[in-house]
Amino acid sequence: MLLTGYREEIFRPACNNAFQSLHCIAHLDEDISEALPYLNAVLGGDVYIKAPPSVTFKLSGKLISVHGDKIAVNALRDEAEARHILDWLKGQINDAWEERGTITPKYDGKAVPHILEIYRLLPKSNCKKCGQPTCMMFCSQAAHGALGADDCPAIADENKEKLAQYLRQFRFD
Repeated sequence: MLLTGYREEIFRPACNNAFQSLHCIAHLDEDISEALPYLNAVLGGDVYIKAPPSVTFKLSGKLISVHGDKIAVNALRDEAEARHILDWLKGQINDAWEERGTITPKYDGKAVPHILEIYRLLPKSNCKKCGQPTCMMFCSQAAHGALGADDCPAIADENKEKLAQYLRQFRFD
């Protein structure tokens, strides 16, 4: 077993305490850097960074970033959901490490949308109706799968469909 435990830190985002969702950072008891390419191969990470190694993927509308020494998860309902996801990830990490002899490590991620392509379709009004401070921040969240075309209340119907089609080509779920 590579990862024996973690200490979780669960909090509301500092940028907007009115958000209903929670964020979680789990500080890992062991460095799991060597397991990340195997975890990426098993879970199909959206983004893989080689140095320092990390893998980021989307799971049920949440962005999860796994680093050698920590795991970050956003958009959680409550502490129980955070612990459930962290325990599941701990199992996935340990399984990938135990099976590494039969897994081809993967050192890259999936193709991701271009932020400027998303921005081109938005109203560029920075209206904040989506919960983001700017349209560019909305683009960043959409490029990583946290937001979609339906999450921008101010987008024109024609552009909403174009954005949905554009984002669909990057989603495999």
